[in-house]
Amino acid sequence: MITENPAWVPLNTTEIEDIVVRLAKDGHVSAYIGLVLRDQYGVPNVRLATGKTVTQIMADKGVAPSLPEDLSNLMRRAISLNVHVKANRGDKSNERGLNLIEAKIRRLERYYKRNGVLPATWKYSLNSAELMLK
Repeated sequence: MITENPAWVPLNTTEIEDIVVRLAKDGHVSAYIGLVLRDQYGVPNVRLATGKTVTQIMADKGVAPSLPEDLSNLMRRAISLNVHVKANRGDKSNERGLNLIEAKIRRLERYYKRNGVLPATWKYSLNSAELMLK
């Protein structure tokens, strides 16, 4: 396991942070930013190069999304599946899938409230999810 940044990495810490901020302002998520840094800039590991993760850099620079990415991705899936279930009333397996996704969202909601990432008054519902993500 590599424990330090390789000597051949072409960028220094401030350049990497500037790229992360620029890509975050363009609306890209942290996973995509990591891929771009790896594939286009030759940075194999942002944490080894900067001492921080992409998400921590985004939070420090004030460009982090208001919702955690895993929660917003699940909410997008729930919205999409809800549209499908409304159009196809007989699709019981996808109705169950929607229930499972919403259960995951509620578990994540409890976790993030407990750890202070979400405010205690934040509540999930499909209607509010559509408004938050549009």
